Amino acid sequence: MTVSGTHRVPGNKNAALPMIAAALLSSEPVTLKNVPDISDVANMLECASRFGASVSRDRAARTVRIEARRLRTVRLDPALARAIRTSVLFAGPLLARAGGVTLPPPGGDGIGHRRLDTHFDGFAALGAKVKCGRRILSVKAPRGLSGASIMLDEASVTATENILMAASLARGVTEIYNAACEPHVQDLAAMLNGMGAKISGAGTNRIVVKGVERLHGATARVGCDYIEGASYLTAAAVTGGEITLTEIDPAAFSVLEKPFARFGVRWTVDAARRTLHMPARKRRKMRYDLGDAIPSVADGPWPMFPSDLVAILIVLATQTRGTCLFFEKMFESRLYFVDHLIGMGAKIVQCDPHRVVVTGPTVLSGTTVTSPDIRAGISLILAALCAKGETTILNAESIDRGYESVDRELTALGASIRRQ
Repeated sequence: MTVSGTHRVPGNKNAALPMIAAALLSSEPVTLKNVPDISDVANMLECASRFGASVSRDRAARTVRIEARRLRTVRLDPALARAIRTSVLFAGPLLARAGGVTLPPPGGDGIGHRRLDTHFDGFAALGAKVKCGRRILSVKAPRGLSGASIMLDEASVTATENILMAASLARGVTEIYNAACEPHVQDLAAMLNGMGAKISGAGTNRIVVKGVERLHGATARVGCDYIEGASYLTAAAVTGGEITLTEIDPAAFSVLEKPFARFGVRWTVDAARRTLHMPARKRRKMRYDLGDAIPSVADGPWPMFPSDLVAILIVLATQTRGTCLFFEKMFESRLYFVDHLIGMGAKIVQCDPHRVVVTGPTVLSGTTVTSPDIRAGISLILAALCAKGETTILNAESIDRGYESVDRELTALGASIRRQ
């Protein structure tokens, strides 16, 4: 089959989730536009509702209205916390506004150890008292928060966002060094500034926050999900199709352009119309390094290659002539899904938990596989699209956490896919 056509890129999951949490910083209504219709968003909205916020949603208009006039509680139900990793993002807003929060350990994808120390070290630097047990995370600041100079021990996206939200209502000035630079961090900062915060430097590794007494309501737009867009682009690439993506952020896709070009995937962008077009190409060849050396793809903090696209690019490598080393530096369990690809016939050598060598092109064969997480799940769908025969993907609901109606979207582009 060939995947071809036009696909509208929805709002960024990784921007929408912290923006939902940030709405609790104000007692006035906050409206979010371009919100993706995915299960992670539904779970975050349920969390906000449990804390006492009034939540209304127009799925057709992709709009959410949140009004946290009064907070009913600062404790979150353990079952709801386990449903979504980003439940921890409510810590910063509730700490700043209510003086404390109690959260069970968050859930999320099992892609490796995902430490929370950076979040709570930041809160402590702002003057909070932190208690972390195996079953409960408690942070309190009854006398309020005070600005501080904070050096993050890792460029964690969610820690940057959590500290950014808490510092918005802290007394004085906060400087966050080694801050994450991702587009979704920039979206959150823009939203907070629209609510009356004074934040500068978002998009760089040094963010300065001048605390204010209160934040007001605002309307903010969620930026495009470049990970989702790149996933559909890869679906077309591995099946020899062409695709046009609409509602893109040209700056985000410019970061992805060079890594994809190494696999023979090239596109053109119309910045004025916010569209991207990739022409059809049946055969792809790996571009080797100087001296005909085998190339490597490694992930890292933005603007390096995103970890969320490593699994997707591995599938692309199975359909590209040549050999490539993938080095997943950030999560030690992210690459375990390659066992499924090997079972489908891919030529992959797993060197260790962080590195695999892929040689292509390979004819894949359909089989039964299990989706371990969002990105591995969509990657298995991509492999199934270019495989011979039928593939059954179990635990497919994990993909719904980050992709809107993936079966209907791919069917509209020519894929033969059905949900059971």
